[in-house]
Amino acid sequence: MEYRRLGSSGLKVSALSFGSWVTFGKQVDIDLAAEEMKAALDHGVNFFDNAEGYEKGESEIVMGKAIRKLGLARKDYVVSTKIFWGGSGPNDTGLSRKHIVEGTAAALQRLQVDYVDLVFCHRPDLETPIEETVRAMSHVVDRGWALYWGTSEWSAEQIRQAYEVALRLNLTPPTMEQPEYNMFHRDRFEMEYAPLYRDFGLGTTIWSPLASGVLTGKYAAGISEGRLTLPGYEWLRKVYESEEGRQQIATVEKLRPVAADLGATLAQLALAWTLKNPNVSTVITGASRTEQVRENMKALDILPKLTEEVMQKIDEILANKPEPPRNWRS
Repeated sequence: MEYRRLGSSGLKVSALSFGSWVTFGKQVDIDLAAEEMKAALDHGVNFFDNAEGYEKGESEIVMGKAIRKLGLARKDYVVSTKIFWGGSGPNDTGLSRKHIVEGTAAALQRLQVDYVDLVFCHRPDLETPIEETVRAMSHVVDRGWALYWGTSEWSAEQIRQAYEVALRLNLTPPTMEQPEYNMFHRDRFEMEYAPLYRDFGLGTTIWSPLASGVLTGKYAAGISEGRLTLPGYEWLRKVYESEEGRQQIATVEKLRPVAADLGATLAQLALAWTLKNPNVSTVITGASRTEQVRENMKALDILPKLTEEVMQKIDEILANKPEPPRNWRS
């Protein structure tokens, strides 16, 4: 396993990490969660991602019990939560000081830990002043409930505002952002955030590296109509029935020979491609089966094979590499 610093912080996280989104508390029970986490740990993974909004908190409960079952020493793993969607009450969502403080405390109880290493603002809250959110997140860090705080899917301008507020008020600034980044979703990570890597040493914890499964190639043969109509699979129907989705599926098929030449699966190629970006701190993987965990970890073996020539070939197939405007400075 390769370990990378989380941006300019001193914290080191495994290049590939493991998250519970979509699976824990839904497809994965406590026993399977412990088995999957053990497989990840055996491959050197030290970062496990979660959120209060995943399965209405059940995902954190499952992960907390799995950690207990494995008997892990607190120093040996990094765990996160994200605050925004905590319930249906008027103060159970968003990034008010009240919800950040209460939401973090509730997450700690569900995870059965004294602190999380990372806490994220799961989305920007346009109804709460950024200064209030920065003060609250800094308070959470000062109290020792979290060691670092960051954002998820915030714009570069919002992150910059938060950082500048923290500097002006002598508060703790955000350390990391959790953005979507994959072969089909590149502009924000590669272009919009570029000045933040330079100016603030922004760390990144990547979600959806496989583009909702499209980059695994499993949708090339089609999807059963029954699955498309299942509750909770609206995202899949949107991908498969849209022109953009069909084009993506066709593009993935063009990548299949590239993966084969490298002795990799499409998923391993997609994960390794994401890791190739030097501004990626860690890529969050997920799994509904333990074997998936082991297969995903093999992406690290592919990374040295991604030469400049191979990357150029991939860019030619994708045909979506962001181009900076004239006079643009990263």
